[in-house]
Amino acid sequence: MPITRAKPVDTLYDEVRNYDLVIVPDAPLASGLNRRLDRPHLGSFAITPRRLAAGRRERAEDRSAFLELVTTTDLDWKQAAYAIGNTLQCWEHQGRVEDVVNYDAYTDAATETTVEQLSALDTTSRRLGEYQIDDTQDVAVVGHDQLTTLERSILPAHYDRIDPFAEAAFDRPPFHIFESSTAIVDAVLGVVTAENAEDVAVVADRGSEYSTLVESALEAAGIPFIGGPGFADDPHHRGFVQFLRAATRGTDTRVRTIRSVLSRLEIAVDVEHDDKRLQDVDAESLAWFRGFCAEIEHTTFAAALTEYERQSGASLDAFHDELEALGIANDDVTERAVDRLEFYLQSYEVPVDREHDGVLLADPKSAAYVDRPVVFYLGLDESWTHSPPRRPWVDRDAEFTRNLTQFQLLVQNGVEQYYLVQDTVGGSPATPCLYFEDLLEDEFDRFSDLNAVTHGRTFGATEDGFEKESLAVTPTEVDTVSQSSLSTYVNSPRDHLFSRLVDSPDKDYFKEGNLFHDFAEFYVNHPDQIDPETIEELVDVMLDETASFVRRVDRPTRRTKYQVGLETIVQLLDDRVPEGDDLLTPNSGWGQNFFADHFDRAVDSPFTERWFENQDLGMKGKIDLVHGPNHLFDYKSGSRKRASQVIKNSTLNPPSDTPNFQALLYLSHRRSERSDERLQFTFFHFLETLDDVVTGKANLDDTLTTIEYHPMPFVDHARSRPMFEELRNDGANNCQKTLSKIEYDDYRVVFERAPLPVTRDSDELIDSEFGQVMQTRLRECVGEYKYVTLGCKQLLRQLARVRSRNYFEEDLDAFEGFVTERIAELNRRRAGEERFPVNGLAGEPNYRRVDNRDLLINHD
Repeated sequence: MPITRAKPVDTLYDEVRNYDLVIVPDAPLASGLNRRLDRPHLGSFAITPRRLAAGRRERAEDRSAFLELVTTTDLDWKQAAYAIGNTLQCWEHQGRVEDVVNYDAYTDAATETTVEQLSALDTTSRRLGEYQIDDTQDVAVVGHDQLTTLERSILPAHYDRIDPFAEAAFDRPPFHIFESSTAIVDAVLGVVTAENAEDVAVVADRGSEYSTLVESALEAAGIPFIGGPGFADDPHHRGFVQFLRAATRGTDTRVRTIRSVLSRLEIAVDVEHDDKRLQDVDAESLAWFRGFCAEIEHTTFAAALTEYERQSGASLDAFHDELEALGIANDDVTERAVDRLEFYLQSYEVPVDREHDGVLLADPKSAAYVDRPVVFYLGLDESWTHSPPRRPWVDRDAEFTRNLTQFQLLVQNGVEQYYLVQDTVGGSPATPCLYFEDLLEDEFDRFSDLNAVTHGRTFGATEDGFEKESLAVTPTEVDTVSQSSLSTYVNSPRDHLFSRLVDSPDKDYFKEGNLFHDFAEFYVNHPDQIDPETIEELVDVMLDETASFVRRVDRPTRRTKYQVGLETIVQLLDDRVPEGDDLLTPNSGWGQNFFADHFDRAVDSPFTERWFENQDLGMKGKIDLVHGPNHLFDYKSGSRKRASQVIKNSTLNPPSDTPNFQALLYLSHRRSERSDERLQFTFFHFLETLDDVVTGKANLDDTLTTIEYHPMPFVDHARSRPMFEELRNDGANNCQKTLSKIEYDDYRVVFERAPLPVTRDSDELIDSEFGQVMQTRLRECVGEYKYVTLGCKQLLRQLARVRSRNYFEEDLDAFEGFVTERIAELNRRRAGEERFPVNGLAGEPNYRRVDNRDLLINHD
């Protein structure tokens, strides 16, 4: 069905102007009709049933009933709220307060108490049930089907029904599609001014980001508005509850979890402390807050609110009144009591004094009429869809029809309507409001499937439209990258950018990793300082250093972890003493060492923590241990990776979704110093055997993963005599048996007859032309035996394994070119020639490796 045209308020007024009384379903329509009243009129003219029966503005009777029950009965707060909600809702739909007890599933002692209390309370619903419109009045009812059963009960025997719809169809304006909620709010603010505010309404779901953004933008621009934040939305009201929540969290509270509270109280704490426990952060600014938390169990709500006011400089008289109304002002603050207060504020709308002029902010679920010439509708997504109550006393079909009618009326308000929407949210299509499926004839899944206009970015107004504002800034060019920076950039350039712009908090694993690295460096320099007793002492020192990150319950586990880590490092360095190296880079040595400071001893070994910055290759880094001229070590606290996994994660075309170029980068740098030599890079995972140490089965070799660089192309290595001898002596059984019956030249000639494919996949190698030629050659030399076929496959698989566990000349050459390309690309983006995209070279980033997920909104 198409959208039926709604009658303008002026038209409705013309139809009802001569009646004595006009009953309407919502207050905005009543106000609109009353504003047009052009003749003297005694008493009410247009009015809602509740306003007429109560003789006053409608009150939130659910809140009034709740305050009455929690202060005069022993009902639990949630129990009372549940019973009140059911009773009032059933009363609304069935017409009598006691009707709820007719439903066995919803009848209990709490419900019976609630019915008894509500029967005696002076509520709007009670007055509705007792009120009857005088039959002598000439009554019109606009939108009869929008009234509930209880509201209809006041109607006289005879009245006229006025249809709010005309017979014509509504010519729906187009959807205006923007790329973000911010862009939508900017579009609204580009039109609204303090001078025209009285002519504008903005309809947005109260719980959406649109509502918050519009309110903030109007306030910042000095534009008055009607409606807006409720009692619980007040920043200081919200802040006080968060303040109480933070104070009752306990000793393991992290600074990150209460940062919004600290900001509200104007308590400054460096972001580096975010992941630390509050009580262990050595910051003078937190002294007052920590003291308050220590006394929270002996503090009343009223006293806590007074302390909050004193610290924040805010005056919260309304909140004091609300605590008194709830009867908890003099109760001690406990976690359960804070839960109850938060539940109350989330469940009920506390009345607030509001402005009466300016832009009208409306919620799409509250009313059908917005009597303003210009109306902006923001979002129009699934949040606009009502959820009919799932209760047996509710006719869900009738409720859906009522809500659909309200929606049809709502979207036609104003002389000019503007539907401002997003087509995608968070990378997924935005779902249009469910009611459009019934109102629009076109099939659609998203707004862009309908009549829509797409709007791009706007940066500043000019005579010809909008254009980017040019800034005369000369960017600093990057000439070297570290392995971690390169990995982040390859995964997501935009995440790399934000990592450079946004400060990050200290992490426990960074702190622990640095301590382990410092210990290893110190031990190489001063092995005589360390013995089993010293290690015990250093474990205590490490626990103290990481205490701000670690829960007390986790300290025994951390103690074992630290002790095993230190002992394993000592074992490795005792077994594999570093050898001399006379080709160190000139700028070696970097940073401070915690244990050097602890023992008051210097560290200046030529083997440890060697910093390099290779301008020719565009690479920089820090080598943990130069074990020998051709062998580098790196300490890792994470899980061990096999050599093949390391090689796989360093692939370039396309990159892995877990990119790691450390071995490639460090070996490339070392190759520039020792160009024609075989090099090794070993990852030492010193915590890998933690479980095995506990059971007494640890093997140091299980902590090591070594990658070897061969200074030649892989094809040269594969066809070399040493490779042939290795296959013949150490290969699988059938491979050894087959190769024992041929000469090296029989093996070598295969490389001359077919090209060796560039692959690390053994099946691909076996199926290749090279694989087939190798099999033919071996059969010619040995014979048509089954073991020859099997031996050939074993030989090819072994070649693939060698390729997948080592680096060769072409690998480092390709990587050096890759780094050069990335640096050039990075500098173009830093210069503003192109954007930093969210997606990396491999496509969508691996979000588990993204540091700034909340900042990555992909609209590329």
